[in-house]
Amino acid sequence: MSQPASVSRRSALTMLGGSVAASLIAPHATSAQEAWPTRQVRYVNGFPAGGATDTLSRILCQKMSDISGQSFIVENKGGAGGVLGADAIAKSAPDGYTVGLGGIASNVLAIGSYAKLPYDPVGDFSFIGGMWQLPNILTARKDLPFSTIQELLAACKKEPRKYTYASAGFGTTLHLSGEMMNSMAGIEVVHIPYKGAGPALTDLLGGRVDLLFDNLPGSLPSVRAGQIKPLAVTATARIPELPDVPAMAEVLPGYAVTSWAAMVGPANIKADVVAQINGLTAKALADPALKTRYSDLGATPWPASSAEIRVFRDSEEKRLLPIMKAAGVKPE
Repeated sequence: MSQPASVSRRSALTMLGGSVAASLIAPHATSAQEAWPTRQVRYVNGFPAGGATDTLSRILCQKMSDISGQSFIVENKGGAGGVLGADAIAKSAPDGYTVGLGGIASNVLAIGSYAKLPYDPVGDFSFIGGMWQLPNILTARKDLPFSTIQELLAACKKEPRKYTYASAGFGTTLHLSGEMMNSMAGIEVVHIPYKGAGPALTDLLGGRVDLLFDNLPGSLPSVRAGQIKPLAVTATARIPELPDVPAMAEVLPGYAVTSWAAMVGPANIKADVVAQINGLTAKALADPALKTRYSDLGATPWPASSAEIRVFRDSEEKRLLPIMKAAGVKPE
């Protein structure tokens, strides 16, 4: 950046003459080169500690801290399917020192889930870059009398509203996953929303709910430990982490739900700061150790530009809101 700045300064001095022009131009040149981050960064996650978004966020924030030399502190602000956390981000100072978890839940599905939101899902945010994509998984408590998705659907058709499914909250991809299953299979499994996937998993393990739709990283350790039964994944096909677990589309053709997360900040963060945050995020996502940890959890690093995230968000709104309506999700 120093070469273009110096060229610009010499040109301006030539045209305007001497020290007066230099005194006018120098402050702007200095501002344009201001570094980020120079102090601690606050990262807001709209879901409680212990869930998949928390785990993946902390892995990413630690890597960003390692690279930048500045602390990235994760603040969990759970509730309303990520809406409370997103609202906290939207109402923060646009200086680049408050960023956090955005994406499919708070910036897309919330539009079709809540009659009135405390923020504009598009206009109140700076969309900085991509973070990860991952499938969801449907699991059952260990003592339920069925072990396959086919057996579950048959049992639910025989006894409507007998069984319950937990999710990380109303308006999340996990809620949508359950309602799409209900709609496409013609069954009625009762939705029990929680303030995050961590508490929902705890109640599944404790036998207080029958089923759970969760982001794959949140439930994968419990599946591998044999504590809960995996019934299906929401990807379009089976996944390498659980090759013996069918995709929901195998029994419900056309079924597919993918969770995705974006780094966002409040609206009006300066473009050069957005570019620096994006660059640091992409560098962290390219780290081999991070890639390995994400892969172990069933998540895929997803670096993307600010412009790409905006276009993708718009396309997801057009795609998913009609699906939500068809699945019976009504704004509260």
